[in-house]
Amino acid sequence: MPEVTVSIAQMNVRDGDPRKNWATVQELVAEAARRGSDMIVLPELWDNGFALEKSKEFASTLSGGLFAQVATLARSAKIVILGSMLEKRGVGVYNCCAVFTPVSGVTGAYRKIHLFEGMNEGQYLSPGEAPLTTDLAWGPTSIAICYDLRFPELLRRYAVDNSKMVVIPAQWPATRINHWRTLLQARAIENQYFVIGCNRVGEYNGSTFSGHSMIVDPTGNIVAELGDTENIMTVKINTDIVDQVRAGFPVLQDRRPSAY
Repeated sequence: MPEVTVSIAQMNVRDGDPRKNWATVQELVAEAARRGSDMIVLPELWDNGFALEKSKEFASTLSGGLFAQVATLARSAKIVILGSMLEKRGVGVYNCCAVFTPVSGVTGAYRKIHLFEGMNEGQYLSPGEAPLTTDLAWGPTSIAICYDLRFPELLRRYAVDNSKMVVIPAQWPATRINHWRTLLQARAIENQYFVIGCNRVGEYNGSTFSGHSMIVDPTGNIVAELGDTENIMTVKINTDIVDQVRAGFPVLQDRRPSAY
């Protein structure tokens, strides 16, 4: 099934209020399902935002708490749900994007590798140690989270793994929104896959988040882009385009990793 209908939910995350955020997510998922979407993408830490001092209080295990509720929602709405949450794992708390599928439940979990000290992530969270590419109906799909976008090594790894799509939940500040737009396009161009970036809106502790969630195709063209307010957009894409672009301009075949 190369065709996939994707909804991007650009939330105004209420920092430190998982109950209110969960109510919003249920409404957004219902709307995405009504539109016939195969997948909905939510922002980074949509459950709690950057109120990380509450991370241990609100984090839950991959099989319990809010994660279990999202898994149930994915099944009932018959939709794949992506977006990062606070995961309790061992003695640590992680910024985790689980892949919730309607049939199989959680089929993988990506834990943010590059923590952003500008928001004190390292003070409260543990870094992930592994990339994630998972096979979904429309092809191999990979995950990165926000600050990861600045590390092309990770995003190139996904191209080498033959990913057709990289999904990036984020809380990217308005002061650097030009970097967000440029880097999303650059990662799509250099790796020749779809890039789906979902950024939050709203304010927290003096920082403003201005959205501009978007889908970028494998040639770097912006397929669709939201503005700076809470909104949801739905787009149909065909991942067969990835193979066509790579065959027509086989830049990945010309890599010489042994030389660098």
